[in-house]
Amino acid sequence: MTTDPPSSNDLSIDIAASCQLIRAELAKAIIGQHQVVGHVLLALICGEHALLTGVPGLAKTLLIRSLSETLHLDFNRIQFTPDLMPSDITGTEIIEEDPATGRRERRFLKGPVFTNLLLADEINRTPPRTQAAMLQTMQERQVTAGGETRALPKPFHVFATQNPIEQEGTYPLPEAAADRFMLSIEMGYPSIEEEIAVVTGTTGNLHPKLTPKLSGEQLIEIQRGVRAVPVSRDVVDYAVRLVAASRPGTNECPAGLGELLRWGAGPRASQYLILGAKGRAAMEGRPCADFAGVRAVAHEVLSHRILPSFKARTKNVETREILQRIFDATPESR
Repeated sequence: MTTDPPSSNDLSIDIAASCQLIRAELAKAIIGQHQVVGHVLLALICGEHALLTGVPGLAKTLLIRSLSETLHLDFNRIQFTPDLMPSDITGTEIIEEDPATGRRERRFLKGPVFTNLLLADEINRTPPRTQAAMLQTMQERQVTAGGETRALPKPFHVFATQNPIEQEGTYPLPEAAADRFMLSIEMGYPSIEEEIAVVTGTTGNLHPKLTPKLSGEQLIEIQRGVRAVPVSRDVVDYAVRLVAASRPGTNECPAGLGELLRWGAGPRASQYLILGAKGRAAMEGRPCADFAGVRAVAHEVLSHRILPSFKARTKNVETREILQRIFDATPESR
């Protein structure tokens, strides 16, 4: 006997309830940062990767480690340092000798990237050559080494943390690497009340114990449910026009904005705007993706995909201001 698959409405309700469970569990360890937690969960249920940026001490690493504890998933952490090599991430081939026969054979030692949830801690502390080792793993979910391609476990997510590039000893992410992250999430300082709670909770002997709430199989089903959320052609059109407006030298770029942009976002940004809108709808138990969902994720999707020009920097025009001008100049309907 077969049963019909659940409708998108049923999937949305399940996803919303699951996200609430994870939020409640994370709240035992993470005080405040509600918007940041929401964006991290969005990347997770969309099946994508996220980049968290903030000064040291804002619980970026704690957030991702706590997330791993709420899921029945394998977890690895890589501390990115200036001397880290690509093989330290992906793995390496060794020659192993059988002591009984003396026969030698090659064997691949898997690197820490062979996991479900990978924390790339302070990813911009290592040079671009090593950062580039993440490209194939994040896009294709596989590793090629020694002439052989090996699939990574499913699901596979990279959550990377980085300090602001103005900090000494950091390297900006290559554009190709940054584009692999669905969201770039900025973590700000806590409020006074939140910081009091943080200090009180972390200077005693009690430490919260988190309980796993989802398995890998359940997470994969949720990710399929997110992609099943319907979206109208008008909403897709709006997302594509938002991205097109970020491209200097095109008809879609608002007047006077092209000189402030060196280059704009590519088609992957349009895909992530719609996927993010679907994820937001599912998290909130709504039946379809909408314009509000696109706007809600637009800054996190676009901020690391556009590059201000030299003129913008000399005028102290920040990326946030450029994006706001793009949003203001792009109506929902044509």
